[in-house]
Amino acid sequence: MKQLLIEVDDELMEKLERVAPPRSRRRSEFVRNAIRQALWNLEEQATAEAYRQQPDSENEVYLDSAVWEPRQNRRTRR
Repeated sequence: MKQLLIEVDDELMEKLERVAPPRSRRRSEFVRNAIRQALWNLEEQATAEAYRQQPDSENEVYLDSAVWEPRQNRRTRR
């Protein structure tokens, strides 16, 4: 695993210490998860922007929307 040294301002450090105290060994995991979440959000934004710029046409959609429609209540004979 690689190490990363970052500087944060006092306000951010105080907030971090409230949710992940230094001695609890939760801080590193908290920061790793925050980075993962931020990177995932950037990927999602990039994907959404790509679809806005070039949306799928009706011919390119491969999912049948009827599959996702709620089923009609049908009476079954016994």
